[in-house]
Amino acid sequence: MNARKAKHGGVLTFVFSLISLIYVFPIVLVLINSFKKKAYISRKPFAIPSGKMYVGLENYVNGIKKTGFIDAFWTSLFITVLSVAVIIICTSMCAWYISRVKNKFTTALYFLCLFSMIVPFQMVMFTLSKLADMMHLGNPLGIVVVYLGFGAGLSVFMFCGFVKRKSFRRPHVYAWRTSSETMLAAPPSPCRASDTAMYFSTLPQSEPVPTTASVSSSSSSTVYSAPPS
Repeated sequence: MNARKAKHGGVLTFVFSLISLIYVFPIVLVLINSFKKKAYISRKPFAIPSGKMYVGLENYVNGIKKTGFIDAFWTSLFITVLSVAVIIICTSMCAWYISRVKNKFTTALYFLCLFSMIVPFQMVMFTLSKLADMMHLGNPLGIVVVYLGFGAGLSVFMFCGFVKRKSFRRPHVYAWRTSSETMLAAPPSPCRASDTAMYFSTLPQSEPVPTTASVSSSSSSTVYSAPPS
């Protein structure tokens, strides 16, 4: 039985390894041809570059110079970093307002953000590009504004969940009721049999749940109970 399992596992390993090589082969072929002269790429695409075929890093240098790769890289980095920072700052403040202020406006705003997540990009692609062109947003700062508008829905939804989860996490409040008075402080020590301890415990991702802990004089055990929701 173990020999059959080992044999079966070896066959699967060989098959999937072969499939992986098939997928990786085009990438390796492009990498090999990138070190050849242009004439030899079509003549001998599978040959290893050597002799007259080999040009070193000349193709990479020419490609970087002709395409302006360095400038494009720094522009992309600027847009990416600034877009992420603006989205985080703006959508976190919006989510805090939506989560803490409950009215018709915040409810409608929240559902609009949800609706923007449902609509596929293909439906807004043409309208978005047309509007960006009309408002002259075809520059790095304008692209940041476009990214803010397009990514605000998902970001507001995620931050709302975060704010709602954290809004109920508060310290435990202890209330000890004795025969003559009620104290909102630490439990007395030692605890008398006639005392009833009540505290509000906070569970993660839920509202505070009031829980009563009673110490009965007829029994030495402590009974914990919670009122039904």
